[in-house]
Amino acid sequence: MTDKLPRRSGGGDGPAETPTERLLREAMNARTSLITAHDLRPADPPNRRIRRLRPAYLAAVPIFALAAALAIGVLTFHGDPVADHEVPPPAATVTASPSPTAEPTATPTPTATPTPTATPTDTATPTAPETVAPLADDTPSSTPAPTSSGTPTGSASWYNFRGVKFKVPVGWRIAASSSEDYRICVLSPGAPKTAGYNDCAPYGVQVTAYDDPDPGTWPTVSFLDSSGGWGSQPYCPVWANPYVPGPDEQIKSSGPVKTTPTVAGHSALKSQWQVSCAKGSFNAQMWALPKDQVFVSAIGLSVDYQSGLQSIVNSLDVSGHKAPGASSGSVASGSDIAITVDGGLGAGQQVSTNGTPVTFTVTYRNTGQKSYAQVQPLVYTGQYPGTPDSPVLAMNAGKLEVRTGGGWTPLMLSAGGGMDYAIVGKVASFPLAPGATQRVTYRMTLDPTDGPGTMPLLAKATMPYDGSGTLTALGETTVPVAVVKK
Repeated sequence: MTDKLPRRSGGGDGPAETPTERLLREAMNARTSLITAHDLRPADPPNRRIRRLRPAYLAAVPIFALAAALAIGVLTFHGDPVADHEVPPPAATVTASPSPTAEPTATPTPTATPTPTATPTDTATPTAPETVAPLADDTPSSTPAPTSSGTPTGSASWYNFRGVKFKVPVGWRIAASSSEDYRICVLSPGAPKTAGYNDCAPYGVQVTAYDDPDPGTWPTVSFLDSSGGWGSQPYCPVWANPYVPGPDEQIKSSGPVKTTPTVAGHSALKSQWQVSCAKGSFNAQMWALPKDQVFVSAIGLSVDYQSGLQSIVNSLDVSGHKAPGASSGSVASGSDIAITVDGGLGAGQQVSTNGTPVTFTVTYRNTGQKSYAQVQPLVYTGQYPGTPDSPVLAMNAGKLEVRTGGGWTPLMLSAGGGMDYAIVGKVASFPLAPGATQRVTYRMTLDPTDGPGTMPLLAKATMPYDGSGTLTALGETTVPVAVVKK
């Protein structure tokens, strides 16, 4: 086959043919020379029905062949002597799968960390929140929020009061009295921030330690036997609503329920009352160590702080406490004189407030080895629920007398606020040798203003006392007196 349009290789009317164009033309000529008349002949009919090509498709076959040759020439002779050839990847093989995996559409950044998707068997592990510890000097509020364990964190601290040591629970605080140095209050975390010693009922625990003979005020051992022994004045320490009841309000008390636990290694007494007032009810508890004259009372304390109260009682240590009457400079013993009360104040004897005098006898016996040139007898009554109210100092009404050589000599029925009651007893002093016994007769008259209840009568033997120094007790006893209105 000859060229239809010969080109000049140099000179003439048209532009000269470049080597690349010449090669491309020769390649095209070579490709078209392969097509013969036989190739253009219709194909044999197929042996099965197929879709017949239109004549336009058959006419386009040489054109497709020519385009293919042109493409081969361009790829072969463009730029590099060796043409780049990329083999297309094989078609993906589709495999049936019940759980096809979707291809990700986003390309993660180098720093991105994919989050795994939890399967039904995965167990999520939550991250615990950060806990911020409270400041060490935080002041408890009136309604402290409980911790996860129900109690504040930390450790209790020891406190020494008149030689009596005990542990102050965490969150509790000490409140001292400005006038009564033998009592102290341990306020619970539930007490208002402004609470002080006078708010001990119902917000705290009161610890009493007598290091002189007790002045006959509340508390004494005799109060543990009375239905109203939980207090000496009309008062309703209802938790969060303490108040003074009206003159016509009835206060009902059930108890006391008495037990004898061991406290600080000593045999103790405990009484518990349930009290109802018009505006609420409360629980009252009192512990006593009679020989050491140490008392712990909780009147109206919320049950939420019972564990703190019990921890104070359980931690009591009275080994450093000076028992009443003990003196470091005296050889006298506080147990040298045994005392008994009999006569008109025998067991179960009642005393009326109608002014009828009651005569009784107190017996003093020297059980020690020391001979006493002078022993001073001392008898007086203490406060009880029937003690008449007073804006200054509550004292029992009536009179007490002692028989002497000159007749009946008046004494003080109540201790009062000073030591006068301990001075007037000198008129009945007597010597007492080892094994000797002395009886002293007294007469007591109560007043109609005295109320019913159990009144403590205290009988003691002391060294002679003139109002100065320390009163040294040689022996003592307390007798509950049943006061009735007739």
